[in-house]
Amino acid sequence: MAEVLLYHHIQGLTEGVRAFADELRDAGHTVHAPDLFDGHTFASIEEGFGFAGRTGFDAIRARGAAAADRLGPGVVYAGFSFGVTIAQRLAQTRSGARGALLMYSCLPVTEFGDAWPADVPVQIHGKQDDEFFDEDLPAARDLAASAAAAELFVYPGDQHLFADSSLDAFDPDAAGLLKDRVLGFLASV
Repeated sequence: MAEVLLYHHIQGLTEGVRAFADELRDAGHTVHAPDLFDGHTFASIEEGFGFAGRTGFDAIRARGAAAADRLGPGVVYAGFSFGVTIAQRLAQTRSGARGALLMYSCLPVTEFGDAWPADVPVQIHGKQDDEFFDEDLPAARDLAASAAAAELFVYPGDQHLFADSSLDAFDPDAAGLLKDRVLGFLASV
């Protein structure tokens, strides 16, 4: 079973993110889901960005790195949207990373190094017409093409936070497929 450090999206550690973490736990995985927003959740992406802007994006990312510091090596770093900015950096730069799950976002690999680590498998998930993922899709395609153990899954639709069961963007069919693929990935690392 895998140990997963799961970072929430810009609307906070919502009930839907908690439920996703619980589903991974129910499958036997150890999941850490730190609350980087100190209990705050937001009704919209814009409200979440406002909070993060006032708090400081770098300060929030530092909280995410601190959560990783409390764990040993061998962790799968996972993130939803904004959480990908933390998970991807850790997966690329921390020795012993076991894998990466990048959901709704992907940064260019060059943000954190010259290449994706050869021994770190990665899955990327997003919707084909999601305005936020659309700008990340070239980086996701580049990563998937350049890494030995990379998978890119693009789902139909335009919802951004589609696997969060507590939000209006929830797409049960795509979310179920994403969860199945994530569980398959975790079983293989």
